[in-house]
Amino acid sequence: MSVHYQRHGEVGVISIANPPVNALGQAVRSGLLSALEEGIADQQAKALVVMAEGRTFIAGADIREFGKPPQAPLLPDVITQMEACPKPLIASLHGTALGGGLEVALGCHYRVALKDTRVGLPEVKLGLLPGAGGTQRLPRLVGVENALEIITSGRFVEAAEALEVGIIDAISDAQTPLEAGLAAAQAILAGEQQPRITGQLPAPEANPQAIAAMRTQLESHASALFSPFRIVEAIDICTKAASLEEGLRQERELFLACMDSPQRAGLIHLFFAARSPHVVPGVDNAEPFAHIALIGEHPLFKTLQSPAQRANITLTDTPNDSTELCLLAPGEDASACPSHVITVALQPLSASVPASPLHLVLAERGPFHELVNHHASASDQQRAALTLKALRANVVVTQCHSVLSTLYHAAEQASANDAQSAMEQASLTLGQQGACYRESDMDLLAVEALGYPRHLGGPHRQATLPSPSSIHKKTPSEDAHS
Repeated sequence: MSVHYQRHGEVGVISIANPPVNALGQAVRSGLLSALEEGIADQQAKALVVMAEGRTFIAGADIREFGKPPQAPLLPDVITQMEACPKPLIASLHGTALGGGLEVALGCHYRVALKDTRVGLPEVKLGLLPGAGGTQRLPRLVGVENALEIITSGRFVEAAEALEVGIIDAISDAQTPLEAGLAAAQAILAGEQQPRITGQLPAPEANPQAIAAMRTQLESHASALFSPFRIVEAIDICTKAASLEEGLRQERELFLACMDSPQRAGLIHLFFAARSPHVVPGVDNAEPFAHIALIGEHPLFKTLQSPAQRANITLTDTPNDSTELCLLAPGEDASACPSHVITVALQPLSASVPASPLHLVLAERGPFHELVNHHASASDQQRAALTLKALRANVVVTQCHSVLSTLYHAAEQASANDAQSAMEQASLTLGQQGACYRESDMDLLAVEALGYPRHLGGPHRQATLPSPSSIHKKTPSEDAHS
C-alpha cells in the first residue's frame, strides 16, 4: 500500500510510502483519502499527522502520469477534503515538500518541518502553475509579494526562511518526521500551539504595486514565457475572489491554459531529456573507473578533487600501474598515457577535435559537458561517463560527431537573427548522421550550453514539430459533434 494509517496514542498517523520520492500518483492520492477517512472515523484519534517515509516528504507529481488523462481523485479535491478534516491535521515535513507536496501541506492545519527541509512550488519550470491551491493558499500565509517571488521563481525555500515568512509553523529538532509530527500534535492537543486552517484565513490585502512590479520584471526578463504571467494573474485573483472556492476555480482554469500551452510540452520534453543523458543504451552493469590520472592542468581538474574523495576514486597527476582512465588537458599529448589505459581528451568548445577514442567537449555555460565516442567501445564510454558523473561532472553521451561543437559553429556562422534556425537545421543533419543515442540529447545540449530558448524545447524538437498545415483540420460536421 502506498499510504497506510496507524494510531499512536491519541494521534492517528497517515504515512505515505511511495519510493523513491513519494510522488503524488493516483494510488497515493486515493490512499490519502482512504487513510483520512479512517483517521476521522477513529474515535480514539484526537488529532491526525500526515508524513512520508524514506528520504523526503512528497517531492511533487508522478512524472509517469505526465501527458496522460488525469485519474480521480484529482489533487485539488484531495486537498479540499484534507482541509475540511474535523480534527487537527498536522503535516510533518522532511527532505523536500515541492509542488503538489507543498500544496498538500498547505491544506493541513499546521506544518512542522525538520531543520534541513526545503519547500517550494517549482511548476513554473515545467511551464505550469500550482494547480491544487498553491496560488490561493500560499498568499494567505505569506502575502502577495512573497508569493509572487516564490512561485514565479520556482526556487526552493529553506526551512528557516519558510518559518520566517509563515509557510510553516515550527521547525523541529526531532530526528524523524514521526517524532516531530507526534510532538506537534500533542502540543496542539495540550493547547500549547494553535492550528490555522489556511483556506479559512482572510485573503491577503491587494498589492497592485507588487503585481505591477512583477509584470514589469517578467516583461523585461521572461517576456516570451506563458506560465509566469498566469501565476501573477492567479495571485491577483486570490486578493479579489469572493471566496477560496472561487479563487480555486479560476486557478484551475489558468492551470489548464498552461497545460494546453506548447511551452509546457517543450519544457517537459527537456525535463525528461535531462533524466539520464549519461546512459549509453544497451550497456548494463558498467562501473565507474576507480583510478584516474589527470594529465596537464585545467580548471575542471580542480573541481574533481572533493567529489573524488567522497566517491572513493583515486586521482593522480601521472599514470601508474593502477591507472584505468586518463583525462588529458587540452594540448597534452596522448602518448603520456599507457596504451592499455582509456583516454578522454578535453576539448574546448571552439577547438578542433583531438585524436582520442573519447573526448569531452567542454561547455562554456550550463551544467552539461558532452562525452563523444569516436572509436572506443560502448562499455568504455559508459564507464567513463559514470566516472565523470561520480565526480560531479554531468555529461551527455554522443557518438561519431560532437553535437555541441556542430551546433555551436552553426550558430556562430549565422547572423544573430538566424542562429536559432541554423541550430535547428544542424540538428536535423546530426540526427541523420546518428550522432545521438537520443534525439532529445541535442535539445538538452542546445538549451543548457548554447542558450537556445528553453520554452521551445530545443532545436531538434522545434525542427520536427508538425507544421500547422499538416495538422488535420475539422470539417464543420466534425466540429459540430466534438
